[in-house]
Order: sequence, then C-alpha cells, then structure tokens
Amino acid sequence: MQDQLIREIELLHQKVCSAVGDPKRVMILYALAERSKYVSELADELNMPQPTVSRHLGILSDRGMVTAAREGTSVYYALADRRIIEALDLMRAVLRDLILREARVIEPDEDG
Repeated sequence: MQDQLIREIELLHQKVCSAVGDPKRVMILYALAERSKYVSELADELNMPQPTVSRHLGILSDRGMVTAAREGTSVYYALADRRIIEALDLMRAVLRDLILREARVIEPDEDG
C-alpha cells in the first residue's frame, strides 16, 4: 500500500502538479473549460503572446490535460478531462478557507 501511494504521488507530481504549476497554464485550462478554442482565440482572450500560449498548450498536451485537433492549418484545443477544473476549483476553495482563517488570526481585537 505505502509503495503504491508513493508511486502515485510521484506520478501526480510529475504529470499533474508540474502542469498546473504555472498560473498561465491554469488560466488556459479555465479558458478551455468554457469551450474548445484555437490558439489565437486563447491568446486574445488571455492577453498573452501566441507563442507563449502555444508553448504552454504543448506542456498541457504532453501531460494529457488538453487534446489537440487539427482543422486545416489551425489547431483546436479542448480539455481532455473536465475533472481537472473540478480539482482546481476545490483547491481554490481550500485556499479561500486558509486565507479566511489566517485573516481571523491576524485581525486585531476590537479592544486593542
């Protein structure tokens, strides 16, 4: 059991954590959650240079998080698995709770 857990955690880090370790890639994933898009659409929507978007999409594709389909000379990208957005939303909720708890600890008492 312990060996399997270690292997799964190592794979999780290698495949998933490294893919979502850059905020630009997370933004691309959220943009693709709305609908599939071309690189140029993503670049415009996210206000990023197209080569930057293409590079990040390559990483996300290598990690199996997005799929690419060629339409003529353009490539259309889509989420490979909607659950990645659910996982990101869950982590954002945990972060919000952590921030709220920290804010309560840091807030001064009303008396002083």
